[in-house]
Formats: sequence, structure tokens, C-alpha cells
Amino acid sequence: MEGGEEGGMRRRRRVVVVGGGVAGAFLAKTLQSDSDLVLIDPKEYFEIPWAYLRAMVEPPFAEKILIKHTDYLTNAVIVTSRAIGVTETEVLTDEGRSIPYDFLIVATGHADPVPRSRNGRIEQLREEHEKIKSSSSVLIIGGGRRGVELAGEIASDYPEKKVTLVHKGSRLLEHLGPKASVKALKWLKKKDVEVLFEQTVDPGSVSEGQKEFKTSAGKPVAADCHFVCTGWPLASSWLQETVLGKSLDEHGRLMVDGNLRVKGQKNVFAIGDITDIKELKQGYVAQAHAAVVAKNVKLLMKGAKETKIVAYKAGSVFAVISLGRKSAVAQFPFATISGRVAAMTKSKDLFVAWTRKTMGLSP
Repeated sequence: MEGGEEGGMRRRRRVVVVGGGVAGAFLAKTLQSDSDLVLIDPKEYFEIPWAYLRAMVEPPFAEKILIKHTDYLTNAVIVTSRAIGVTETEVLTDEGRSIPYDFLIVATGHADPVPRSRNGRIEQLREEHEKIKSSSSVLIIGGGRRGVELAGEIASDYPEKKVTLVHKGSRLLEHLGPKASVKALKWLKKKDVEVLFEQTVDPGSVSEGQKEFKTSAGKPVAADCHFVCTGWPLASSWLQETVLGKSLDEHGRLMVDGNLRVKGQKNVFAIGDITDIKELKQGYVAQAHAAVVAKNVKLLMKGAKETKIVAYKAGSVFAVISLGRKSAVAQFPFATISGRVAAMTKSKDLFVAWTRKTMGLSP
């Protein structure tokens, strides 16, 4: 049946998904029964990305947030490898494989330096936990979502520890509105977290075991351990010398049309953080991308006309920043709130039970 149609039956289309983060995992799960699906990912598991900071203070939590691709993909081929190139018909991997596709979805997101195996990642999170547990003082570099949430987790579980957060900007959570920044800062100060604005510590100048630091403003900071919570680069450099290279913008994001199809391509889509859509890059947004592209690929596989495929509509700005287990800052289109009510939307289990159930697993 590889040669095309046989006996009046259309062969199953080959769908290749590159990237096993939120966008890629949700899409692969949705399309696995409708196609010959291949997921290419350098790691053997899907990680619930907004929940791993909790695992750094509560190691057993890692067991729930790290899901092997084989647990939710029961009708797909999983290639644990890094994609290094793409042609008009195939994806090339670093182990020398050429994987043909009829439809390609790029969902590589950011280049997070995590281990290949699930056990390796569990061990890495356990080591981070031991680092926090054995320290009396902690330095956090970066005041975006990751830095603020990590400070919140440590301040909640280890109130006796001295936490210092250094941020190069003039306010925390700069991707959100000023009200969210003010509420987060107020909560951290209440928990005795020291926040230093408009200065930073160069991540390249620090090493493991270092206990004396100096900020760009010359302020000395003593800490038993440190965590770099600045952003990771986009995982798109592998596309630069490929047929999709001209579809990258100056920031390395893939330019997409209203249907999330890569501009200039008929059968290649992009979803998640790697797209050039101007919106907050969050998990629920990646899931919305996956839902739209799943519909469009199903329609195109059935031979639907171009006019029938659906458009993606960016939603209203909604974000919840956890501050430990019992508090949060929630930014809605109509208001920004904080405290226990905000925490009810996320902080208790960080949407982990809901995500696992969505993936077809026990909560």
C-alpha cells in the first residue's frame, strides 16, 4: 500500500511530529489513530513543563509530571533522537535516519537541556531538591515566570532559607501587566525574599559550588546554591539550512499563516512556542494550537478543500503564576487577582491531574 492507492483504498498518511513538548504531545495523541504517525523527540518522555518546579521541592511529584511517550502513544512510532534537517519529503535525525512524511508538524519549542531518559530526569530533579534542602541560602537569577515560581516554592516549603532573586528588568514578570508584577513582589517581600532589580549575575561566570556572587551593579550576594531561571533559546537552529530556513523570522521563530501552516508550505505546520504568533507562550495556548492543526490535518487527509480548513484565533490573555501551594497571581482579561482564590485555578496540583487525564492516564 506504500505505492499509493490499492483496491480503491487510500493509504494511511504519514504524519511526522517533531518535538514532544505540550504542543507536540497533544497533537500526536490526537492524530495517532488517523495516520501512520511518527513522533521524533530527543527524550523518551513528555514533561508537564509548568509543574517541574514543584518537583524540585517535592521529589515524588516528578513521578506524575514525567510521562513516557509510550504511555499515551499506543498507535505510533516513537523515534528518540534529535531532528537535524528536513527536506520536502523527509526529516533527518542525528542517528542517520530519514523519516518520510506526507504532513510535518514542527513543535520543537525551546532547547531545554534535560536528560534523554525519564529516570535521568527524575534523578536530576532529585539532585536539585537535595541542593535546595542542604542550603541555608539560595540565589535565583531571573525574575520571569520560572524565577518567581521557584522563589515561591522555596519560600513556601522552606521559610527558614534566605532567598535572593536577581532580575535585570525594572519589574518582575515583564511578560504580564504591571498589576501582576506588583502583587508578585508584594507576596515575595512578605515571605522575606530579597529582590534586586536592574542588575543581574552573568550565568556564564558562575559555577557549581560557588558561594560568593557579585551582581552587575557590584552588590555582593552570598548563597549556598544558585539556579539560573533565564529563558532557553528556541530549538530552531536545525532548520536554518533546510527548506524551511526562509520561513524563520529574525528571532528564529517559524512564520505561520492563519491556519498555523508554515508560510510558503502546503503540508508543513508549526505549533507551540516556535511560532511567530504574537501571544503569551503558555501551555494552554500550545494545546489550542495542537487542536487546530489536528483538525486541519484530518481534513486535508480526507481530501477537503483548502477553504474548509479552520483558522486559529489567539485568545484573551490569561496567566496564573503560582506562589507556593496556597497562593498565586492570576491575570485575566478583565482583572488581575492574587491570593487563595487565584491559587485555586492552579497552585494546588498545577493542573497535573487534569493533564494526565487528558493524556488518557490515571490522575
